Amino acid sequence: MASRVGVVLFPGSNCEFDVLEAVRLLGGDAEILWHGDATVSGVDAVVVPGGFAHGDYLRPGAIARFSPVMDAVVAFANSGGPVVGICNGFQVLTEAGLLPGALQKNRGLKFVCTTVELRVDSTDSVLTSNAEKGSVLRVPINHFEGNYTCSPEMLNQLRENDQVVLRYVDNPNGSVDDIAGITNEGRNVVGLMPHPERAISPLLGSDDGLPLLSSLLAAASVPA
Repeated sequence: MASRVGVVLFPGSNCEFDVLEAVRLLGGDAEILWHGDATVSGVDAVVVPGGFAHGDYLRPGAIARFSPVMDAVVAFANSGGPVVGICNGFQVLTEAGLLPGALQKNRGLKFVCTTVELRVDSTDSVLTSNAEKGSVLRVPINHFEGNYTCSPEMLNQLRENDQVVLRYVDNPNGSVDDIAGITNEGRNVVGLMPHPERAISPLLGSDDGLPLLSSLLAAASVPA
């Protein structure tokens, strides 16, 4: 039976259908989770997609964090369920306290939309278990506030606990320690700024997002 992946839809999300398509391409079932519903509907994994939830008013993810569905997402994550936040979704997960640190405006205050190279620095997470440590993946980015920041103490903790799963080969936004993606201590929650769902076919320029998304489906098939 195919794993069920729920994709959270907020007002202003714009990458939800990309995620649905990618999950289905890999043989999973994918469905929309409405932000106003206080449930994740018994899915096996949750993706918080990119976009501009609630218009990014106040700051990215700050309003979305209070949507009814997020209480269910937090409970699901705390029970060990796999959760991935992509771009704006990463911002939402930090606002919800599921991941440490914060995302601030890019270095130089410039919006960046390009393809970057990512180095897989840890395979101990629900998003990187099927990737090869040290491999370099070509994945698109599309953000203005993707500059990851945290305290020096938290950075040391992330390094010591092997929680930095992806780093930029050539840092496009000023993120501390070239961080592109991190996981929580439980390894079941991951946030990243690049868009693996937009790198699922050579026709799109790269299929390097497949090892990441296949990792999520593999995690979804394991009971929490």
